[in-house]
Amino acid sequence: MTGDFRRYLRAKRTVDDRAIDQRLVGTLRERLRNRTEAGDGPLRVLEVGAGIGTMLARLVEWDVLPPGEIRYTAVDIESDTIEAVVPYVREWAAERSVSVSETDRIVLEGSNRRIELEPVVSEAVAHAERTTGEWDLVVGSALLDLLELEALDRLLDALSPGGLCYFPITFDGGTRFRPELPGDRTIERHYHAHMDAKPGGSSRAGGDVVARLQGAVGVTLLGVAGSDWVVRPIEGTYPADEAYFLRHILDTIEEAVGEVTDDTETLEAWLAERRRQIDSAELCYFTHQLDVLGCVKK
Repeated sequence: MTGDFRRYLRAKRTVDDRAIDQRLVGTLRERLRNRTEAGDGPLRVLEVGAGIGTMLARLVEWDVLPPGEIRYTAVDIESDTIEAVVPYVREWAAERSVSVSETDRIVLEGSNRRIELEPVVSEAVAHAERTTGEWDLVVGSALLDLLELEALDRLLDALSPGGLCYFPITFDGGTRFRPELPGDRTIERHYHAHMDAKPGGSSRAGGDVVARLQGAVGVTLLGVAGSDWVVRPIEGTYPADEAYFLRHILDTIEEAVGEVTDDTETLEAWLAERRRQIDSAELCYFTHQLDVLGCVKK
């Protein structure tokens, strides 16, 4: 894991912000407040595949997390990524009325909430299994297309009765670029085939997760919504650092497709033209994803 990947995680913050469905965010906000009003102690949140901490920042900015005491554990398998959580949170907090102190845990305090943040290096499911029944909310963004579907059951087991699971930005089988090129469909097919061939990977994870939760005993599916990535130039340039985001996507496709095809000439020509289009702010990128919100019954 490199600093460039951390830059990608920062760059996709604005892309994710546009994509995430606000109706489901509202439902999550309401459910968490109802839970807090019941007076059950500090809210316990487990984020798996947490990256550099952008989801925590988003949940605070969007006022999703309720007032009061919150214990937030951010888990990621990559140590380099977890090491970036505290610097990112400090930088984010410095621009807002949020103070950050550090003892054995990171504490964020605003006008009406106090968050104890614990970054942890661990494999997501393994950590969930060590903390069965402990969490009021499990969050996993852009994660479930990388895990076996059975891992979802173990993440649900980590929830306390009445606990919520929130899985935004779950890939569901659509990758498109515009303007169109002759090799688009071939590249997309190889790219998705590479996802499917990886242990636990799925290019249809979003629909699979919905079906799993829909049929699960003891789980209520509260909502499903589209959260498509849409990246396009505006007035001759890309917003924020989204040109870098696009370059990282092309690097990912290059690596993945290169492992499943011998037609390197087609791939290299396709990539060269797509990279030229980024440089000239012509490329548009669309990816189909789903946000999923569920609740474990009491």
